[in-house]
Amino acid sequence: MKRNYGMIFLVLLVFFVISFLTNIIGPLVPDIIKSFDLSRSMAGFLPFAFFIAYGVSSIPAGMALEKYSEKKVMLFAFGMALSGSLLFSIMPNYTVVLFSLFMIGMGMAVLQVVINPLLRVSGGEEHFAFNSVLAQLAFGGASFLSPQVFSYLVSGIESGNHESLIISTLSGLVPTGLSWVSLYWIFTVVCVLMLIVIALIRFPKVELKEDEKAGGWANYKELFSNKTVWLFFLGIFCYVGLEQGIANWISEFLYSYHNVDPRVGGANTVSYFWGLLTLGCLLGLLLLKFIDSRNVLKIFALLSIISLGLAIFGSDEMALVAFPACGFFASVMWSVIFSLALNSVSQQHGSFSGILCSGIIGGAIMPLIVGALADVIGLKLSMLFLFIPLIYILSIGFWAKPLVNNATISLTSKKDK
Repeated sequence: MKRNYGMIFLVLLVFFVISFLTNIIGPLVPDIIKSFDLSRSMAGFLPFAFFIAYGVSSIPAGMALEKYSEKKVMLFAFGMALSGSLLFSIMPNYTVVLFSLFMIGMGMAVLQVVINPLLRVSGGEEHFAFNSVLAQLAFGGASFLSPQVFSYLVSGIESGNHESLIISTLSGLVPTGLSWVSLYWIFTVVCVLMLIVIALIRFPKVELKEDEKAGGWANYKELFSNKTVWLFFLGIFCYVGLEQGIANWISEFLYSYHNVDPRVGGANTVSYFWGLLTLGCLLGLLLLKFIDSRNVLKIFALLSIISLGLAIFGSDEMALVAFPACGFFASVMWSVIFSLALNSVSQQHGSFSGILCSGIIGGAIMPLIVGALADVIGLKLSMLFLFIPLIYILSIGFWAKPLVNNATISLTSKKDK
């Protein structure tokens, strides 16, 4: 099958954009708290509004993909993200930002359902694993870049240095004291450009494989009666909750306890968190060639527990290193938990994948719990709550019993045995 390099590039670009729009909430939290005079509980509703959209959209999006073309579904998704970004850019207030984040989250959830089958068909099944790694690198690169863009925009607008055309244009669009809203104007432009590109490109015909089809409600009913399905759903719930629970509170934590400027030091630390999470994925791929995935999960979970403890209770210098280290050691968790889950059932993988993706709703719940607890016992103690999902993730390495184990390379030859 001939590879469609243009479509491969488009899918990688979509991965980049999804991450660029998704993982910026954390660096914005201190500014949003200050701008709208919010409690930490109220700030916790920011990631809640975004990730709750994943919980309600993933399964319906899979069903829609079986009825409509990939192009139509992607145009709808970017249309939702554009509406959310533009709405908040024009009317920046707390209520609007919640509704805006929900709309953007819904768009991103729909895109996640579309792009993996599209990448498989465009790049060829034999290259799917390699292209998937490229997609994760694009995703991680955007997560690293977006906090840097935030720092650049805010610093440029507030310094009054309008030599840059972008800075001078955005300075006239954002209200006084709300320079961080400029990022949503950037999101708006990005969504418009993506809509134009997708509208102009001719898409290949995608035949969904059986394990990519969402299936009907009867499939979900059967799966929901399976205890293993619930246990792995909770695993994905805990992973995304942990990831977002750390990332969304890093900047506010460093500002509150170590007086680190959230627009520079805080944003940089969040950026390094996502950057190391991406690099950790590459190490994880290598380790999975030599070690059983359950053991890899145990090792990385234990190192994550140590890193999170050092980040919370260590000095400011230690926290600036330990928080990004949490990202590095969390890197393999999503792929290992997801693969263990799918390898633990013999059929209905498409429907099961939809259920697992709904577990992304953990990214809505965990940061909200941390924020609510922070108003009562302080942010430092409230972040101890994140050890609960970490311990559950560690437990998966002990109780998971996949029907098929990951293939590993033996370091000893048969002659040596």
